[in-house]
Amino acid sequence: MKLDFNNMMQNGMEAKIAKLAPQIKAANEAMVTKREKMAWRDLPYNQERVVKEMSDYVNEMKGHIDAFVVLGIGGSALGPLAVQQALNHPFWNELPREKRKDYPKLYVLDNVDPERLVYFFDTVDVTKCLFNVVSKSGSTSETMSQFMIIQQILEEKMGKEGAKSRIVCTTDAVNGNLITIAKAEGYKYFIIPSAVGGRFSELTPVGLLPAAFCGIDIKGLLVGAAQMDERCKEADIYKNPAHMYALLHYIGMTEGKNISVVMPYADSLKFISDWYAQLWAESLGKAVDNNGKIVNVGQTPVKALGVTDQHSQVQLYAEGPFDKIIVFLGVDEYRETITIPKTYGDMPSLGFLGGVTHNELIKTEQAATEYALTKANRQNMTITLPKVTAHTLGQLLYFFEVATAYAGELLNIDAFDQPGVEEGKNATYAMFGRPGYEAKKAELDAAPAKSDKYVI
Repeated sequence: MKLDFNNMMQNGMEAKIAKLAPQIKAANEAMVTKREKMAWRDLPYNQERVVKEMSDYVNEMKGHIDAFVVLGIGGSALGPLAVQQALNHPFWNELPREKRKDYPKLYVLDNVDPERLVYFFDTVDVTKCLFNVVSKSGSTSETMSQFMIIQQILEEKMGKEGAKSRIVCTTDAVNGNLITIAKAEGYKYFIIPSAVGGRFSELTPVGLLPAAFCGIDIKGLLVGAAQMDERCKEADIYKNPAHMYALLHYIGMTEGKNISVVMPYADSLKFISDWYAQLWAESLGKAVDNNGKIVNVGQTPVKALGVTDQHSQVQLYAEGPFDKIIVFLGVDEYRETITIPKTYGDMPSLGFLGGVTHNELIKTEQAATEYALTKANRQNMTITLPKVTAHTLGQLLYFFEVATAYAGELLNIDAFDQPGVEEGKNATYAMFGRPGYEAKKAELDAAPAKSDKYVI
């Protein structure tokens, strides 16, 4: 994996980096001294036993189920979707079973829109699904409400013993409702390390179990992550891709670049942008710094897709406000090749395409967009994978996680909490009368009523 940041280095950027040497040194030291508090950094090295357990479980269940269904939200959903899209056939669920080598279809149910769940039941036989309930606390309203509905349906159709074989939980080892339920009901379960937060959990059973059930090389993901970890130990900012990525975004934030666009030029990497959006936004969008000072920092992540969004967003990127850093995700070698026929040679506006591959076309359009943005003095950089494999994807996921943590150090914030999210959760609990949230309910009741004047 390569990071090309040439198009970020205009306007005296090297001097700006040199001026930040003390801050860079302090952030480097913090990444070392705080490493034991970043349990996600140990995931590439300490999961040999659980990888074997997951593989054995897949072999046990394979052939007995038609679909593996993730019940989760946030990182519990975005990570599995991103890895599946990256490494498996883009129409995986439409493939006949033999082409999937007997691995099940994958569904991720990450919202509580009532229509979605009802329509899902129209498309599957729930008795032939394995439902993976993913919640560290076991009190995530969205996930646990889905679980309770599905548990009831399974028990009505299969009895308690039959339902037990169709539910697997991914949760904390000790704390929360879900581990209590799993043990009481006799459900199979896997553990999320207690010190790993949800948006950093893709390389735990949260993401590895769905991947394993779809035949993905989960060992390869971890090996790739370990390789990137070694690269991210470099003290020299010019040799550490994740630290440099974070530093350039940090400098951009100080200069009003408050939007981070991630634009893959590969459909396989499309959902990496969704996963990144949560990681970057939830980690860096903070009201106060580590000293309690009000700072209201963070960048808004925006997802785009090349070449699709050349026809919807690039006009804004090229001529709109100077408030964005654009990150291209490119691929050296695509896994398939398709050639455009040499037809309509008498039409100059079409004939030039004859004999060209789509591989050449998409890469040329990426280079052309990069050139156009650079010419317009728009900051951009490019991450390139030699090929999308489990190994390179593991590198990419880990790269973004380290970059996020390093950006947090530069901003002097806690990149691992989420108080803004908790406020909304607590308000929801209070509105439903959950015990223990009476004070929050009183606060909500005391809020000013909306005026009909402003409803038309």
